[in-house]
Amino acid sequence: MSSKSPTHTAYVVIDPKEGSDKKAQWFEIGTVWSHNDGSGFVVMIPPGVTVAGRIVCRKRKQPNA
Repeated sequence: MSSKSPTHTAYVVIDPKEGSDKKAQWFEIGTVWSHNDGSGFVVMIPPGVTVAGRIVCRKRKQPNA
């Protein structure tokens, strides 16, 4: 991994049933780093986490200084 801190967070997103007025549910499942060669990502999901569905990786927010 090219940086010590993750650059993104991985979420599994569960969409509501069609016609529902509910919003999609987002569950944080892991962390993401830029790959060493700069052409991709490394996704780390903790042991025991089962994932099915749509996975979305979003840039991590910078902590307030």
